Amino acid sequence: MKPDADSRPVMAVLIAVASGLYPLAVWWSLGRWPTWVVTAAVAVLAALRARGSHHVAWGSIALGASVLALLGLLTDAGWPARLYPVLVSLAMLAVFSLSLFRGMPVVERLARLQEPGLPLEGVAYTRRVTQVWCLFFATNAGLSLASGTLGDRIWALYNGLVSYLLIGALFTVEWLVRQRAKARWTSPPDTPDA
Repeated sequence: MKPDADSRPVMAVLIAVASGLYPLAVWWSLGRWPTWVVTAAVAVLAALRARGSHHVAWGSIALGASVLALLGLLTDAGWPARLYPVLVSLAMLAVFSLSLFRGMPVVERLARLQEPGLPLEGVAYTRRVTQVWCLFFATNAGLSLASGTLGDRIWALYNGLVSYLLIGALFTVEWLVRQRAKARWTSPPDTPDA
């Protein structure tokens, strides 16, 4: 049974909030619940997100989360639960980097939703921004993985707060840079004095 159109936005928000709270839930639950309970919950969340999305990346993330849940059940160790943010960053890295070689880069697709007639300068700019996001996702995956070796509190702090602040900072800086870049590519060229 598919959810009706009215409940989809609410479900999407609930899933996004639950996904964002995941690191805090892992940190809080370690030592209180078996690890497989947390990894199974994230696998369910990922499956719900994949069901509501038409993008193959979410299906891959759901499959990966299921594998992590199984590993959590088999090993009763905390490390499978800590790998979910790494999995998400690597999946996003794959989506963004593959888009540079096949079809339209992700950021260009998003830009064309607001500006269908994106000029060539805008196309070049969005390609560069897609590359910056690739670098971010690769770095974030590495930092997420490294934070898992530094203890539960550090892991939860990085994956539950710092990584989101870094995403927000990157969005903000990119928006500021884009405003200046758009001004350059939309303004008329300078004409020499006669």
